[in-house]
Amino acid sequence: MEAIVAALGGTAWTVVFFVIALSVIVFVHEYGHYIVGRWSGIHSEVFSIGFGPVLFSRTDRRGTKWQVAAIPFGGYVKFLGDVDASSVRSADVSGLSAEERRHTMAGAPLWARAATVAAGPVFNFILTFVLLAGLALAVGVPREEPTVGALRAFPYEGPSLVEGDVILAVDGQPTPDWATFNQVVDTVQDRTVLTYRVRRGGEELEVEGPHPRAPVVGEVQIRSAAMDAGLREGDVILRADGKDVRFFAELPEIVAAGKGQPVALTVWRDGRTFELSLTPRIRTVDDGSGGFTERYLLGLYSGMFFEPAVRSVGPWEAVTGAAQSMWLMTTTTFSGLWHMIQGAISSCNLSGAIGMAETAGDAARNGAESFVGMLAILSLGVGILNLFPIPVLDGGHLVFHAYEAVTRRKPSERALRILMTVGLTLVLSIMLFGLSRDLLCH
Repeated sequence: MEAIVAALGGTAWTVVFFVIALSVIVFVHEYGHYIVGRWSGIHSEVFSIGFGPVLFSRTDRRGTKWQVAAIPFGGYVKFLGDVDASSVRSADVSGLSAEERRHTMAGAPLWARAATVAAGPVFNFILTFVLLAGLALAVGVPREEPTVGALRAFPYEGPSLVEGDVILAVDGQPTPDWATFNQVVDTVQDRTVLTYRVRRGGEELEVEGPHPRAPVVGEVQIRSAAMDAGLREGDVILRADGKDVRFFAELPEIVAAGKGQPVALTVWRDGRTFELSLTPRIRTVDDGSGGFTERYLLGLYSGMFFEPAVRSVGPWEAVTGAAQSMWLMTTTTFSGLWHMIQGAISSCNLSGAIGMAETAGDAARNGAESFVGMLAILSLGVGILNLFPIPVLDGGHLVFHAYEAVTRRKPSERALRILMTVGLTLVLSIMLFGLSRDLLCH
């Protein structure tokens, strides 16, 4: 992976994976419009990934032109009878027969138009659900009993835990499951080496090993100071600002005490030690009581000197887990937006195109699992955004359809033009504001 990054260069890497992520999400979104429109009897003339000059095109047997255009930042489906890709302005179809008009967006029944419009965001939600369920099936979940998986390189000498050990007790306290294991190790914060009772093969024995809360990097946060500095999963933080770091929990305290000043780290990686200086970035985090607070963070998550062994999950467990994750992601998104509107958290938590591109690039650097997870989050966000009741977005179209359902008449062409102009202005303003956050916030 490092060789690929070096070959492409940082900026090229970011752009490539942003285009890949955006193209997947746009294709799924537009395919939702296309396929539900087709099922509803509305003919699609053009299905385009990208805008501008056409690089490649093919017309299928139904007469739909599938094309890839030169500007890969979006896409559209143009239905029969539409003046443009917005599907709001329609050409004069008075010269068409009743059957021909039925295959246009303007001449289709209200239910068909509404279903076709809603299908884009719905397909984004389906993509998120499928990706999350697929991750669970592919990666698995930790076993119920605390079991040692792959061991990370760690500066500890002597016999210790080995892969496959089932941890029965820590310092004499039973650990039947991970919840109990975490509670036990959190109460033992006075020693860096603990005694583990394990089941290994067909026998039980006691071994010593590092404390599970040692300063091991479990994950590097995307778009963080740590990511930019090149820190990796499995790195061990030995010192921070001249102070020995025995447990990971000591690191955030040292960073917070610096109040945003650069933090000098001594890092151990695969038997060698090196120095880094990182400037923390202020980030908004959950305060644990339903609100948010701002903290200076390096962008590191705690890990252990071993990875938990995992087990496979069945389809039902994967499905229910994906549904729970989607619900949490959705509620967190709206909670964050509401707190941002209230001014409770900084608008720097909003990202524009540059921020999303950096997120895609960093996620790809973290590996396939991270990239797929990012893709799921981004797809959910696109689906939610498109349901906002803003003209030019799908939510705005659904508002027009709701108006038609109530009043039994369509909005006038003049009203549509005005509302679409207002909506386009609002969307462009939001995009420019997001871009300003990317450029001004650090």
